[in-house]
Amino acid sequence: MPSIPPLPSFRGSGRAHTPLPHIPVPTARAVVDCAVYVDGRRLPGHFGHAEAMAEVSKRGAGFVWVGLHDPDEYQMADIAKVFDLHPLAVEDVIHGHQRPKLERYDDTLFLVLRTVSYVPHEIHSVSEIVETGDIMVFTGPNFTVTVRHGEHTGLAGVRKELEDQPDQLMLGPGAVLHAVADHVVDSYVTVAQSVENDIDEMEEEVFTPRSTVTIESIYQLKREIVELRRAVNPLGTALEALGRNTTMPLPKEIRRYLRDVADHHTAVAERINDFDEALSALITAALAKVGVQQNTDMRKISARVAIAAVPTMIAGIYGMNFEHMPELNQVWGYPAVLLLIATVCTGLYINFHRNNWL
Repeated sequence: MPSIPPLPSFRGSGRAHTPLPHIPVPTARAVVDCAVYVDGRRLPGHFGHAEAMAEVSKRGAGFVWVGLHDPDEYQMADIAKVFDLHPLAVEDVIHGHQRPKLERYDDTLFLVLRTVSYVPHEIHSVSEIVETGDIMVFTGPNFTVTVRHGEHTGLAGVRKELEDQPDQLMLGPGAVLHAVADHVVDSYVTVAQSVENDIDEMEEEVFTPRSTVTIESIYQLKREIVELRRAVNPLGTALEALGRNTTMPLPKEIRRYLRDVADHHTAVAERINDFDEALSALITAALAKVGVQQNTDMRKISARVAIAAVPTMIAGIYGMNFEHMPELNQVWGYPAVLLLIATVCTGLYINFHRNNWL
């Protein structure tokens, strides 16, 4: 087994870095797929990443697309040596969980995208509705390296769709960059639609009498929307730069496609901002509903207390055992007092019920 080259230096990044012991790890473990494309067609056979790059260099045409999943730093060191990747970008790949951004290192572009996945859940017990990951794309004159962190948003389908469109692949590595960005933004749209359905369902529950949705559930959903917004919104700056900056090392046609992706991203980012405002209004409405319910309960309690006070007051008066009291020595006195209590209590009940207190 060949040994892995030493790691590139990460000085100047501002992060503490503790080298791991030099244990050779096959880079192929992290490689999901590696292919050479010439004139928009995939060359037959299996290539290692070094062999693929040598094949492109020998032909003087085409490009390499290497797909990686959760590589460690030794595996990335090997990839970085073959494709001459900048150490700062390689360090970002190793650490993962980066903010969406675009970096340019000479003729190599480094794009970081956050991926999102919707987690089905019960509306009454919101815990987590959005899982996030990373896709990082290196694009050079004759290569594309995609690195994926997380178990969702695989790129096998993207590769298959591109291989069915040779005219698109003939545009070079930029076609892969566009396809990955378009795939990620499309997943944003899908997740946003699912979240919108959750918000609509929660809104209906909030305004349903005796609903079981709590303010804590709404607030938790709002926190998940904040996480979604942090993953989605920052990508807009990078997409605008790719689509509108003519100095980028991308074909003109690819920049046109990327501008379309940027438009879709802007639309979904605006929807997510609307979600946050809708949930803020929903929290306010839920609090108002709680206040109204408390007022209603207090009115009912007050009405019942007022009705109960009538027999209590009369019984208290007649319970003082004075000798000279009205109707005390009359045969009809006791029934008369009971009739008085019933009449007053009935009148109070009718009055409270008419005014919606009962």
